Amino acid sequence: MIIGVPKEIKTDENRVGLLPVGAEQLVAAGHRVWVETGAGLPSGVRDDDYEGAGARLVPDPAEIYREAELIVKVKEPVPDEYPLLHEGQVVFCYFHFAADRGLTEAMQARRIVAIAYETVQSSDGSLPLLIPMSEVAGRMAVQEGAKYLEKPRGGRGILLSGVPGVAPADVVVLGGGVVGSGAARIAAGMGANVFILDVDLNRLRYLADVMPANVTTLMSNPYNIKKLVASADLLVGAVLIPGAKAPKLVTRAMIGTMKEGAVLVDVAVDQGGCSETCRPTTHRDPTYIIDGVMHYCVTNMPGAVPRTSTFALTNATFRYVLEIANRGWEGAVGTNQYLAAGINIVRGKVTHPGVAAAWGLPLTNLTDRQ
Repeated sequence: MIIGVPKEIKTDENRVGLLPVGAEQLVAAGHRVWVETGAGLPSGVRDDDYEGAGARLVPDPAEIYREAELIVKVKEPVPDEYPLLHEGQVVFCYFHFAADRGLTEAMQARRIVAIAYETVQSSDGSLPLLIPMSEVAGRMAVQEGAKYLEKPRGGRGILLSGVPGVAPADVVVLGGGVVGSGAARIAAGMGANVFILDVDLNRLRYLADVMPANVTTLMSNPYNIKKLVASADLLVGAVLIPGAKAPKLVTRAMIGTMKEGAVLVDVAVDQGGCSETCRPTTHRDPTYIIDGVMHYCVTNMPGAVPRTSTFALTNATFRYVLEIANRGWEGAVGTNQYLAAGINIVRGKVTHPGVAAAWGLPLTNLTDRQ
């Protein structure tokens, strides 16, 4: 099989979908790996490293898309890449279809096989290909929030930790999963007064056991959310329903009750955001202000730390890349239910319930497609 690794062209996206160590293993298994020239440079990976691993460097991405049976990317194709995709081609990356109807319809029209990192799901419900980037994003959420709380950045002028005689900031985290727990742990480590909310009481019990003393766990319900949003200096949105739109837990009215210069970091933006005021931003232009509240809603937060993110991501994705290459996508998903959960679109038909529900599209069972 020819595996293609194009350079990411989404704004300020610096990760790459495959490292030389992965290319070497694919070549050893009898496959051909074509990597776009310069694809790994933003992550600190040289072209020579890929050539040394047996990959072929290709300067023209159109050639990669034309010939490759499997495209391994990080982020979803952008409009300039749509015409390069062809029927039956397997594309393995983060898609987040439930947040983008235009992308969903474009991939249906191109009749590709879309396997989404974010919906590959283990038997225990965990998301092994989303976890590494959730770990990065959760940690970054507090790092970015602390930065934008600074007065020159437009924030309230608050230090998260406070100092002796001055109270620390109040940090509210909506969601106790990988993103939320990571954010809470970093905020607590910086000395903030942290509240973390979740709908799963067992998860809250676990968090109460493992979190520092300056983290308070609370049940996520409209009353608690409304009360804590109004008191937050930094609000982190970290809710997730795999493959589906994020629930709008923070209303526009709630935003209006927040303190002047408070900061909202909506990590759920990839799935549409958990606040009604969320709209996607980029690293180049990351923030906007509504009702005096600084909003940070960057859709590819881990792209800002590509060296860390690329290695963390490919550690998780490569085993699936190799399985698809060795067995073909149908053979791979036929024996690997984790990977089967990652199939979102097959030759124009939506096969993931979250995507179908998001846009009111017919749902086709993976085993029933024609």
